[in-house]
Amino acid sequence: MTRLSKTRRPLVAVVDTTFSRFDMGRAALKELSAFDVRTVRVTVPGIKDLAVECKRQLDAGADIALALGMVGSADIDRQCAHEASLGIQMAKIATSKHIIEVFVHETEAQDAQDLALLFDDRTRKHARNAARLLLDPRWFVKRAGQGLRQGRQDVGGLTA
Repeated sequence: MTRLSKTRRPLVAVVDTTFSRFDMGRAALKELSAFDVRTVRVTVPGIKDLAVECKRQLDAGADIALALGMVGSADIDRQCAHEASLGIQMAKIATSKHIIEVFVHETEAQDAQDLALLFDDRTRKHARNAARLLLDPRWFVKRAGQGLRQGRQDVGGLTA
């Protein structure tokens, strides 16, 4: 990742989808408003559209991108999520910038309420991670090996 200027507020691209059953973009923007960053939001149809839009935003000057999407419960949805993830990996390599992939699978939750809570928690925690990668990357070093989770409660670290 390129070094950020101390005089310029970093730009976070928030890229979400219309396919998702939860407004992940709104949750991310709300969370990012607590940080000294600028934001841009773009919404695309589905998860396979995330990679190219994230790359476009990074090429246009964003410092990091959040790729926010929902994976349906059908086998084809899981296959599409895998393909989307590969595209996101290629976009990361092509831009040499982070794209935080935030996928929520419908099958992860027991019911609609649990799914909404999962969407909200995972999206907000990853939005915080994106801001911290730009503003305070040492935050992660201090918490290495602690079993931190996005979407569910932390599981804690292990020691030998």
